[in-house]
Amino acid sequence: MANTFKNAHAQVGTGYSTVYTTPSATTTVILAVSLCNTTTGTISVDVQFRDGGSTGRKILTSVDIPAGSTLEILSGQKYILEATDDIQIKSDTASSLDVVMGVMEIT
Repeated sequence: MANTFKNAHAQVGTGYSTVYTTPSATTTVILAVSLCNTTTGTISVDVQFRDGGSTGRKILTSVDIPAGSTLEILSGQKYILEATDDIQIKSDTASSLDVVMGVMEIT
C-alpha cells in the first residue's frame, strides 16, 4: 500500500462545492481543513460528508467565521473516506471562502 499526501483546495460560495472526492480503489484520511473568510464581513459556513454521493451528513452547520479569519476544523481528528465519498462545503455569501484540505490517500 502506498501513502500519498495531497492538498485539495477550492473557492466556495453559496452552493455546495465538492472540495474533495476519494478516487476509486483508494481510502483517504482527512488530516485537516482550513476555511478562510476572504470578505470584509462575517460569513456562515456548512460542511458535509457524503457517502458515495448519498445524502450529505453535516460536519458543521451554520458556523460563523469573522471577516479575514481562518477556521481550522478536523485538526487532531481523523475522518476516513472510502472510494467515491466526498466533502462538500458552502457559505452564505458568494465567492467568500477559500478552502484548503490536507489528505493522505492510501492505494
